[in-house]
Amino acid sequence: MSRLATDGEIAALNLDSACRQAWARFGRAPRPQGLAETIVDMERLKLQFFGDTAALDRLETLARVDGSPLVQAAAASAAHRFDEARRHLARAPHEAAKHQLLSIDQACGTDLDAVLTARRRLAGAGGRLEDLVPLGAVLADLERFAEAATVYREAHNAYSGTSPFPLAWVCFQLGQLWGELMPEPDLDQAAQWYRSAVAYLPFFPKARVHLAEIYLGQGQASEAEALLLPVLSSRDPEVRWRLGDVLLAQGRLEEAKAQLEVARLGFEELLERHLLAFADHAAEFYAGSGNDPRRALALARTNAANRPTRRAMGQAHALEAAA
Repeated sequence: MSRLATDGEIAALNLDSACRQAWARFGRAPRPQGLAETIVDMERLKLQFFGDTAALDRLETLARVDGSPLVQAAAASAAHRFDEARRHLARAPHEAAKHQLLSIDQACGTDLDAVLTARRRLAGAGGRLEDLVPLGAVLADLERFAEAATVYREAHNAYSGTSPFPLAWVCFQLGQLWGELMPEPDLDQAAQWYRSAVAYLPFFPKARVHLAEIYLGQGQASEAEALLLPVLSSRDPEVRWRLGDVLLAQGRLEEAKAQLEVARLGFEELLERHLLAFADHAAEFYAGSGNDPRRALALARTNAANRPTRRAMGQAHALEAAA
């Protein structure tokens, strides 16, 4: 399953260094053309792969200072403020805005058949991982899971670069597909893909969290704890949440209570600043270990109103039924 790629720890250090240098250049005049867009890409990587939620605040600053509609739309989209992003893109040249608009339609579950047609055309034109992964994602959204798995594998095999980030992401997507989306999950296969994602990027919190969930469900609490401890420095409150669950399973009640309280405070801080970006995960937290069904339902409704995908609507309906 593994392909040769730059060491994940080195790639993380390189990304952090490049991002700092780009911000320094951004603060000087004149600014190179395209620099803001480069910063957007790097900050999104830090959010996606390292749980650096402060990236959303930095993107807000970037959008405010840069002022271009494409950068403003990208910052709004990263925080799941999709209506705002569309308003910014309405001021941008149509050709330049097309890619972002397609991603927003996909994220919101809007006219997925048209999104699928567009994604097939893009993937067929170049066969690149960057185009195949979104195609796999929309197929999964349409519950065409076998096709999605085939496309994700094709993306993994097609990649010819050395960056671990795209490879870790496609492995993560396959883990989610087999572990959470398939009608009959295959947790062993899901765990295998999550382990591959962690092998590419050792400090990838989301992959470690999902793998820890599988381990915990299989009664391997110690292994789950060992997976989570290296990423406790992540700003993603889900790490503390899942560690709390692991500690509960081990009967370490006071430690678990402390971790779950840190998770709750983390979610509340993020919801105050970026409600739409974290409403779905916070709803899941409060529906379970956070033990606040009313809060969970309110958040799930907020998320479903913002992006009425099948998954978001399903979460809201399930919590309404439970209530």
